[in-house]
Amino acid sequence: MTSRLLKDLQEQIRAATAPFEVRGHGSKRFYGGEPRGEVLSTAGLSGISSYEPSELVVTVQAGTPISELEKVLAAQGQHLAFEPPRINGEGTVGGMVASGLAGPARANAGGARDHVLGATLLNGKGELMNFGGTVMKNVAGYDVSRLLAGSLGVLGLIAEVSLKVLPRPVVQATLRFDMDQAQALQQLNRWGGQPLPITASAWWDGALVLRLAGAEGAVRSAFHKLGGELIPDSLALPFWEGLRDQRDEFFVGAERAVSAGARLWRLSLPQTAPALKLPGEQLIEWGGAQRWVTTSAPPAQMREAASSVGGHATLYRAQDKSSGVFAPLSPPLARIHQQLKLAFDPKGLFNPGRLYPDF
Repeated sequence: MTSRLLKDLQEQIRAATAPFEVRGHGSKRFYGGEPRGEVLSTAGLSGISSYEPSELVVTVQAGTPISELEKVLAAQGQHLAFEPPRINGEGTVGGMVASGLAGPARANAGGARDHVLGATLLNGKGELMNFGGTVMKNVAGYDVSRLLAGSLGVLGLIAEVSLKVLPRPVVQATLRFDMDQAQALQQLNRWGGQPLPITASAWWDGALVLRLAGAEGAVRSAFHKLGGELIPDSLALPFWEGLRDQRDEFFVGAERAVSAGARLWRLSLPQTAPALKLPGEQLIEWGGAQRWVTTSAPPAQMREAASSVGGHATLYRAQDKSSGVFAPLSPPLARIHQQLKLAFDPKGLFNPGRLYPDF
């Protein structure tokens, strides 16, 4: 890691009297509350510190582009199995962890926090703190490295992370089925209880698409069992890449709708939740656990719809976020969040308001 740059960042933090916006590429500035403060850039913290393909572990500096890391992994037949989105073709490893977002494979491979083994953090006092390690079974102390996943940078500046990587699947195939939302959810729940190599699913506009991946024999057997229309790789691969990077047709339409005043919601629900009758367009991923909704419905209606089936709603994209981005916290959870913020960032320097207005 570049010691000179780290020292400069430490000095900036120690001398600070006003908040910082911690930023890599800035590709996810739309996510969460409105960014504010002087930019504290991680862009100079770039490069792979260590990589052990045989151990399935890579340690990488926070400002490293995701695309750059993935090229190195691909050369060894490995990848980031949770498929983090590269918004507008950009994104850094630090932003990837801080946002905690994952792509189509989330239900099968786990989320960002499941792949974080360790992290190095600059806290609000400018102290360099190390958490976790570079092995998969590391249980000593608090699991702070995974706590950073999805924190949106409010606890400190992520300087370096160690990640679990996995081999790329040998074979994959994509199947398409014509069915409505209720039928799709029923099928996904049924298939979810069977030993099938389903690594991703997406339902939108009357069509359910499945991705099978793994050993050739397992994929071939699943294809014959499930049926459906086999989609050529020339069409399927761009579809899954577009879904991962949120640039396929649904998201393009959502951005246009948001520009006209609508909102894009991300609903996190139990996979067994039934079809929700909501106004607007819906895209369903993760076997039913993630549901995108483009709508002009009031925020209270969306939050109530999610909570009624045991989930929660996040305001993902909108011109007006005054209603709040994330689901309101109960008083006990709010106290825990505030105490964590105070412990890591006592002066309130890092990304104020990105998660909740109070910290």
